[in-house]
Amino acid sequence: MEEKNNEEKIIGEKKSEKKGSVIKEIFSTIVYIAAVLLISFLFITFVAQRTQVSGSSMLDTLHDGDSLIISKISYIVGEPERFDIVVFPHTDSVSGEQSYFIKRIIGLPGETVQIDLYGNIYIDGEILEEDYGKEVILNPGLAVDEITLGDDEYFVLGDNRNDSLDSRYAEVGNIKREDLIGKAVFRLYPFDTFGGIE
Repeated sequence: MEEKNNEEKIIGEKKSEKKGSVIKEIFSTIVYIAAVLLISFLFITFVAQRTQVSGSSMLDTLHDGDSLIISKISYIVGEPERFDIVVFPHTDSVSGEQSYFIKRIIGLPGETVQIDLYGNIYIDGEILEEDYGKEVILNPGLAVDEITLGDDEYFVLGDNRNDSLDSRYAEVGNIKREDLIGKAVFRLYPFDTFGGIE
């Protein structure tokens, strides 16, 4: 009888140990999943995220369907620079729908931007030397008159200058620093153009 009680006691202890082991395993898995989700959230919020180009406004640099990595941390630790390709939100004035635009920074805070009728871009009265947007700008839009940027404003253009809704138009206007989501730094797809973006 005593042996039977001892056996039952040992079996009970083993069951208890097994149950404790299963609870530890479940708890460990929950902690692991929570850590992965937290790290993913922090990465996407503060470091980088993937985006896809829609449209032709950044031809020939970026093409419709290109898959890119946007660096958010670039503008947490540093300031936007001229010729950076940036992503920012845009709300359609008619439908009210929000989308995201990708354009190139041309004018920096405090600068005066103007585009003459020959398509030349002037920054503080000097012609801007650039390797992007090689076609002649046919419509200077609002920039036919000098535009002086505020302390937190940027003037952006698409590289496909004659097929881009950008800072030349009131619907977009100057972009506030706080609205810049990040800088396009890397192309994932298509694979034949895989690599850094300039």
